[in-house]
Amino acid sequence: MPPSRALIYPSHVPANARTDVPRPSQFGITDFEELVIPTNDGEKLSAFYIRGPRGGRNANITVLMFHGNAGNIGHRLPIARMLVNTIGCNVFMLEYRGYGLSTGTPDESGLVLDAQTALDYLRDRAETRAHRLVVYGQSLGGAVSVRLVARNQEAGDIMGLVLENTFLSMRKLIPSVIPPARYLTLLCHQVWPSESVLPNINKVPVLFLSGLQDEIVPPHHMRQLYEICAAPSKIWKPLPGGDHNSSVLEEGYFEAISDFVADCAYNNPAAKEKR
Repeated sequence: MPPSRALIYPSHVPANARTDVPRPSQFGITDFEELVIPTNDGEKLSAFYIRGPRGGRNANITVLMFHGNAGNIGHRLPIARMLVNTIGCNVFMLEYRGYGLSTGTPDESGLVLDAQTALDYLRDRAETRAHRLVVYGQSLGGAVSVRLVARNQEAGDIMGLVLENTFLSMRKLIPSVIPPARYLTLLCHQVWPSESVLPNINKVPVLFLSGLQDEIVPPHHMRQLYEICAAPSKIWKPLPGGDHNSSVLEEGYFEAISDFVADCAYNNPAAKEKR
């Protein structure tokens, strides 16, 4: 992987992140599946499907979860467990190519394809094809989520989008993370242009979770995304003490997601049949 790309996709951080992937059972999760999903360009993606309480009121809601640019899906299992316990939904965690146990090398076009592969899997799987879906992305995962929802909102099965501490574009983020690189931003081929894609989302409500102490993505990125969002409804949830990686620990974080999902479910009570 080119050095510049390794800065954007540090899949080797923390140490052993490509080989040491915590499993759901280590966090007391018992009803889950470990999956390997093929992409149409030949990669094999690792994934977890975690079931919520069977027969519960949100048993037909699945959160499709995309993590940030370091670590692996196993490191986010405490978040998935909280989503299951708080909302009673199912959670599908996809591992990007070149991360964790997935094959391949990460890049923008590849991760876009990986996200579509995950959504198509849920749409095709008998258990989930009639589920209402909430797409949830943190940091880089937010950019992945924006691209996915913009492309798939017409189908009617995505009822909500949750974005946490994501950025306007990679080119606008790099100067604040690596100041000497600000002169090289035009050479960055990993664009992730959320600021130009997000306004195209006009059929799916959006929740913005912004850690106001974020030291990686300046909080004004999230605020500008909120301002340009043209969704049918949008919610701004500031997390005053939250930094880039600790926002999930802030009071009200999961309650905000739970309330958002409840509102989306109330306003869109029935999932549309698969096309």
